[in-house]
Amino acid sequence: MVIGKVIGTVVASRKETELSGLKLLAVAPIDVRTGAVKDGGVVAVDAVGAGVGEVVLYASGSSARQTTVTQNRPVDATIMAIVDILEVGGDVLYRKD
Repeated sequence: MVIGKVIGTVVASRKETELSGLKLLAVAPIDVRTGAVKDGGVVAVDAVGAGVGEVVLYASGSSARQTTVTQNRPVDATIMAIVDILEVGGDVLYRKD
């Protein structure tokens, strides 16, 4: 899994039937040592009800298809958890409000 921050939403009015009804979010990886957003990112299916600005855990590749929401669907990244607290070396880098 990768830790990232939801930075936006993705709307696609025309898509593969297997993707119908799935919420798509833009997620950028974050530096686990500093909490800073890094370059790059993915479009991930939201399996847990995440929103813009939240820190999440996402999986990519075949692991992305291991949730109830994404099983046997053509997805390459899935948000699998919403982070409550990110603590590194005793310092809290992120706390969900």
